[in-house]
Amino acid sequence: MATERTAVGGAVLRQKVTEAITEATFAELAETGYARLSMEAIARRAGVGKAALYRRWRSKQEMLTELIRDAVQDTLPRTPATGALHTDLREFVATIRNQLTNPVVASIGPGLLAEARRTTALADVWHTSVAAPRRAAARAMLQAAIDRGELPTPLDLELAIDLLIAPLVFRILIMDGNNDDEYLDTLTTMIESALKADVR
Repeated sequence: MATERTAVGGAVLRQKVTEAITEATFAELAETGYARLSMEAIARRAGVGKAALYRRWRSKQEMLTELIRDAVQDTLPRTPATGALHTDLREFVATIRNQLTNPVVASIGPGLLAEARRTTALADVWHTSVAAPRRAAARAMLQAAIDRGELPTPLDLELAIDLLIAPLVFRILIMDGNNDDEYLDTLTTMIESALKADVR
């Protein structure tokens, strides 16, 4: 049986350098924003030479899109499967809330959302790596509720998914508003009522 090999020597060093660059990139982005983000500043904060960055990426745009894609890969939400719509919804909104309130996401999210309107590569990362997996989890959850007879059919799934995610994105990233458990309980109840009242 094959065993997993532990990285040693140069591989360990390269991994540590990449981790330092990742941390420095997000910290610099939070402080300066995308427009003022520079490879020089990232290298200085990470304690490495610029060559260490350019060996890995050709530009700051390529670097940032890859780092965002890698970062969100470990946070993809699982599809709630409690067996009931209300508890599925509550679990899902809690997951989205917890991800949006992550300090790194909270500090860089609004700026990156704005920049994605102007930068195709960033927009692609938002759509394919951030939004799409979360919408897929929501879609599977809602379809399961339809199959159980808890939701009407046909249901406008795309609009229903918007209703699940958009309020939290707006409240947390735009308004920096309260998002405690009591708020999530209220939001869950309102979303459930709206979904069950869906009328074409």
